[in-house]
Parts: sequence; structure tokens; C-alpha cells
Amino acid sequence: MARSRADDYDHKRRAILDKAAELFAEEGFDRTSISRISAACGVSKALLYHYYGSKDDLLFDVIGQHLDSLIEIVEAADDANLAPQARLHALVTAILEAYRGANAEHKVQINALSQLPPKRAEELKDKERRLVRIVAGAVAAIDPALAADRALLMPLTMSLFAMLNWHYMWYRPGGAMSREAYADMVTRLILSGARDLI
Repeated sequence: MARSRADDYDHKRRAILDKAAELFAEEGFDRTSISRISAACGVSKALLYHYYGSKDDLLFDVIGQHLDSLIEIVEAADDANLAPQARLHALVTAILEAYRGANAEHKVQINALSQLPPKRAEELKDKERRLVRIVAGAVAAIDPALAADRALLMPLTMSLFAMLNWHYMWYRPGGAMSREAYADMVTRLILSGARDLI
């Protein structure tokens, strides 16, 4: 008979995942051992292996769940019926809000995805590409010429992601610029830049 799951299985798995994300972000994936993760979680290695079979499994889930959450949030925020500026602003705001409290997961995505085996890394890169396609659709809506010029559309879209993805490096809550103000600035930069380039 198959062993039944404990009532708190999902909660414990989430706690392990969150702690692993923190450690991978702070210490690096290579330098973080399963022993280090189990000690930080206050559980035995045997119990940790009950939830995750390997460190690669942990990394895959940290990044995969982060990307799934981003995709869900961005899909919900995207509205092709909005004017281009409002549509882009909604997406930029949604992404910045999704990053709130997820700095560790985001840093791990940027720095450690390539350390997974190629097949598993490609699965996560497919999720990244899906996210990029959604945002590229909003950028393309700025002007029909952008939609027809992929050689310009994709660098412009990736430049937008660069502004958002590295936001965690310098942003401090309560600082001179709020997330909302930054979302507005980024939206205006992309809009004016795109129109100037076309």
C-alpha cells in the first residue's frame, strides 16, 4: 500500500523550497549542500530527501514555481483591449509586484538556471520564453511597425526585462523612488524609446 501524505506535507515542502532559495541566492547553488539546507530547515537529510530527491530537484522547483507564478500574474494583467501605454504599464507593474518578496527566487533564476542538466534547463527556458512572448506582445502594440520588425522588437523587449530583472540590485523599500514610480518611469522610457527608434 502506498504511503499516505501527511496533512502538512505541502507546507513543509514549501518551507524547504523557500529556505533552499534563500541559501542558493546567498551562498550560490554549487556551495550549498543538502546538509546545509537540511540544517537550515531544522530537519534531517533523510526527511529532506523524502520531499526532494536531489539538489537539482530543489533548484528546478525554486525556479519553476517562480516562473509559473510570474506567468500567471502577467497573463492575468495583460489586456489587449487597453491602450498601448496602459497595457504596458499594467504588465510592468504586475512584474514588479510579483518580484516583491521574491528576490531570492529571482536571483536564483538569473544565476543558477544554467547549472541544471540541459533537458531540465530547457524546460524552464520554455517558461521564460512564454513570459517574454506575453510582454513582447504588449511592446509590439506600441506601433504596428514594431510588430513587423522582430529584429527591433526582441532587443527592446529584452531591454525592458533588463530594467526590471536587475531592479532588486538597487531598489530599497522606502527609498527615493517607489515601485509605482519606477513602473511609470520604465513604461515611459520604453514607449518613448520605441517611438524614437521606429
